[in-house]
Amino acid sequence: MRVKLGIAVSGVALAVLGVAGQSTSTPAPDLILPDATRTPGALNRQVRQSTVKTTICRRGWTKTIRPRVGYTNALKRQQMILYGESGSPSEYEEDHFIPLELGGAPKNPKNLWPEPRTQSRVSDPLETKLKRQVCKGLISLKAARAAIRAFKNTEG
Repeated sequence: MRVKLGIAVSGVALAVLGVAGQSTSTPAPDLILPDATRTPGALNRQVRQSTVKTTICRRGWTKTIRPRVGYTNALKRQQMILYGESGSPSEYEEDHFIPLELGGAPKNPKNLWPEPRTQSRVSDPLETKLKRQVCKGLISLKAARAAIRAFKNTEG
């Protein structure tokens, strides 16, 4: 779904980022929100609260499960059509709805969608912050996943 809006980060995301109370309203380019039918999210069965220390919290772990670029580029072109996008594929990245660093399924198309590269610059820092908080035991994996779902469903 394509929408035009300013960036207004949810309260949960603001609290996690440590910027609660600050204004975040700025003009933003068109966003592509994940379609709940096409991209509802999917989880990696290896990642559970009991396994975070040996999976997502282990340095370099996501590199071991990240899908090949050839796979994601082909999927991106297919999904751009489904999402009604006609721009250059180089302007998009195939993004994980539930990020790999929070235990998202690496290759499941239900966990991937074509996201404008400008949009990923907004969500990537939140994904990293949430993973760090999970690894420090400050929040649960379930809470981190809920926060990123809420953010991506409204902010992309």
